[in-house]
Amino acid sequence: MNFDEFTGQVQHRLELAETGEAVRAIRATLSNLGRRIPEGNAEDLAASLPMEIKWYATGAVHDHGQRFDWSTFVERVADVEGVDRSEAAYHAQVIVDLVTTLVPPSDLQQLRDQLPESEDDENWGKLFAVVDAGGWGEAQEAQTGGGPQPGNE
Repeated sequence: MNFDEFTGQVQHRLELAETGEAVRAIRATLSNLGRRIPEGNAEDLAASLPMEIKWYATGAVHDHGQRFDWSTFVERVADVEGVDRSEAAYHAQVIVDLVTTLVPPSDLQQLRDQLPESEDDENWGKLFAVVDAGGWGEAQEAQTGGGPQPGNE
């Protein structure tokens, strides 16, 4: 997948009007994720992504391995994107789901191992809500009730 295909997928999945909005959502998500995980893990995760996308998690980040929880992550993504927190959380979930379709399962597991998923800890399990629901297509169908939708025939 190249840069245009990746950003196009994000734009489509998030139903954004412009490519610039998709790029901003990708940058906000991956740069803050890159700040949260160790540099080597960020490099591993981004290795299978298009070069321009990889840069957001690696080259654009100079302070890897910071400790912050899911709530702080969402706040940072929202600030960069210029959207509210619930929209930023959903954007991050969908972008991470797309990333997981491109990276080896071992890199996804390595990411999950770096992010405590317990509600009692940092609650990063929410980042993987779309992934854990079976991926964007399955989560989208579950959200809409599945089957043909009015006006989508």
